Amino acid sequence: MKPYPIRSVSIVIPVYNEQESLPELLRRTEAACRQLHHDFEIVLVDDGSRDESANMLEEAAGRENSPFVAVILNRNYGQHAAIMAGFEQCKGDVVITLDADLQNPPEEIPRLVAEAEKGFDVVGTVRGNRQDSALRRYPSKLINLAVQRSTGVAMSDYGCMLRAYRRTIIDAMLACRERSTFIPILANSFARHTTEIVVAHAEREHGDSKYSPMRLINLMFDLVTCMTTTPLRLLSIVGFAMAGLGVLFAIALIVLRLAFGAGWAGDGMFVLFAVLFVFTGGQFIGMGLLGEYLGRMYSDVRARPRFFIEKVLRSQPADPAPAVTVDGLSSTATSSTSDQVLS
Repeated sequence: MKPYPIRSVSIVIPVYNEQESLPELLRRTEAACRQLHHDFEIVLVDDGSRDESANMLEEAAGRENSPFVAVILNRNYGQHAAIMAGFEQCKGDVVITLDADLQNPPEEIPRLVAEAEKGFDVVGTVRGNRQDSALRRYPSKLINLAVQRSTGVAMSDYGCMLRAYRRTIIDAMLACRERSTFIPILANSFARHTTEIVVAHAEREHGDSKYSPMRLINLMFDLVTCMTTTPLRLLSIVGFAMAGLGVLFAIALIVLRLAFGAGWAGDGMFVLFAVLFVFTGGQFIGMGLLGEYLGRMYSDVRARPRFFIEKVLRSQPADPAPAVTVDGLSSTATSSTSDQVLS
């Protein structure tokens, strides 16, 4: 892993009804970025706020030589959609996401940049001494464990949005056109080198959490569906298991019938159960196969890049590829001087 040269840093902050927190957020975030030895910009995305947040962002961005960039969405699209909107507008070699509620202090930003400079594609964080209620901590631990098992990436706290991403990871995520996504998991699917650091966590000083129980449930479904099609595949597994149990049950009934006579069979009641198991298992197998096809359709509709090239190294410029015509469509020969290509 080689050090990653950083010329500029972008901070992306989604904002939704945070007018009470905004003055302190702007002051502390700008002060933390002033400690960096890089150019920086602070991109604040108003996610359809109903209070004065949008006006405050416009005022901050309108200052002379302001480091703030205000992105105003026409309505509330959700936290992750707002962050993706910020990704489209930022220009930094390293992009850091931060919540607007100040539970994760902006003073941690220089630490994340220092870790990114070591060459990590994604720098995650773990909330030390988390100041949330037990009703939020324990479900979060279960979800984090499920995500680790599904993705194979051992990160401890996917719910903490204070994270740093390399520019190539941002470009890869922007190439994914799916409507519902979970950014930390999507980023890790493209990352080669990841790490985590422990950061401070404070109680929320102003307002309430914007995640209602229903939005948390929706977020959980986004987590499951954006990272794997395993739930669909489980239908086939359950179906084969039930069909296998039905066959074993039928074999056991035949053996017992031969051993103890017709009176033991209970007038065919047990045979009925065996047949029921087999047919129910067959139904689950059919549903599982249908789920496999739906999963493939889902993967195609998401239109994620099929692969992600980190670097292309050549001793001399490559000859342009010849144009190819297939079904009336012509491919054009393109060449790039960049050493990072996204396909």
